[in-house]
Amino acid sequence: MRIHHLNCGSMRSVEPTREGLPSIPAVNHCLLAETDHGLVLVETGLGLGNVRDPAGTLDPSWVAQVEPALEEEETAIRQIERMGFDATDVRHVVLTHLDVDHCGGLPDFLGAAVHVLAGELEAALREAPSLRYRPAHWTHGPRWRAHESTNDRWFGFDAVRPADLPEIRLVPLGGHSAGHAGVAVHDGDRWLLHCGDAYYYHRELDEDPEPHPLFDVIQTRSAVDHDRRVGTQAALRALARDHSAEVTLFSAHDPWEFGRLTG
Repeated sequence: MRIHHLNCGSMRSVEPTREGLPSIPAVNHCLLAETDHGLVLVETGLGLGNVRDPAGTLDPSWVAQVEPALEEEETAIRQIERMGFDATDVRHVVLTHLDVDHCGGLPDFLGAAVHVLAGELEAALREAPSLRYRPAHWTHGPRWRAHESTNDRWFGFDAVRPADLPEIRLVPLGGHSAGHAGVAVHDGDRWLLHCGDAYYYHRELDEDPEPHPLFDVIQTRSAVDHDRRVGTQAALRALARDHSAEVTLFSAHDPWEFGRLTG
């Protein structure tokens, strides 16, 4: 399986907390996996509809806070087309959650099955329209695959194994949203774990955690369960410490993590 790391929507620039790293725009880190059963897109980032009609698809206060670049060439569909594929080649989209910057590109992949935890889908349909959930991203009627929790285990975490995606696990990582999950992708002899918004900055996984002042404000304000979010980060910190040879962790918006994995 070949895996591509994509930035599907640059946002406002962020400063590092220590010298030696540049100030660069935050990213919307997505994965594209070429599998035997078609392309699997993990997260969509922002889509064509967001670029062309931000006022109609995004909350104005979110746009003001996040300062998205809204460049068409950064959308997942345009990057996939540059690789020689088209939208119909994307058979599955797997989402950590349904915040706008994680699912804004859903209308660009009308034929894909969309995998998400059931609790997240229920919250999004119930609470939209809101700052985080925008109905424009699913008015086309996605082929939802809403997954309930199971008794499967993955490195000590609960996990859901979609029947038609043997290389994928949905790993509940609670706290940020009602049904937030990580997405684990098996890549040869190791796993990649897309942690979504379970953490925002790579130094949060250090043994002596160092939050980012800007990212920390964002994640604290947006969490639905602060204590659960803190517990999730502690569990991810232990995973990174004890299984670094088997699992590579990364979050959705850290540009330095993205640079390390693409460089």
